[in-house]
Amino acid sequence: MRIRIEGIDLPGRDWPHAPNSGHSTPTYGNIHVGLQRRDRPAELLDVQPGDAMSATWTLECTAVAAPAGTDLKGPHVQGRPGGRFIYLSWGTVDKPGTFTMFRRAKLMLDAVPSEVLDAAAHSGLLVGRLGLTDACGGPLCARVVPPTITWTAEVAD
Repeated sequence: MRIRIEGIDLPGRDWPHAPNSGHSTPTYGNIHVGLQRRDRPAELLDVQPGDAMSATWTLECTAVAAPAGTDLKGPHVQGRPGGRFIYLSWGTVDKPGTFTMFRRAKLMLDAVPSEVLDAAAHSGLLVGRLGLTDACGGPLCARVVPPTITWTAEVAD
């Protein structure tokens, strides 16, 4: 099975200090986002610039029957059964190309409706669609659940 994350409305390459901080220069510049591998925070899948029109990540996983329903496992699936998630990591990229994370969005797989997850296990593809800019104009972070993300089962390509 595969999971595809489709992000739109990225926040841009620069993120200024918090409102009312008194600073006028960006806190973070050359912002990028990638999908974090489990147990390897420095290993990211498909790092995308923060000013891209959209960003898409596709990862392989395994759907297995579990007492509480379908469980997902894979190199980019984090957490324990009943609390699985995917991390989108936001960071800056310096001139040598080093990614330095400063924030993450936790896409909660346990919030996928069970009927959608079961259908995706049969069809081969679970798709999550979301905007990647938060209410304050910065990179989306924290725990992400519907309606911020919409999950659908689709037929695998």
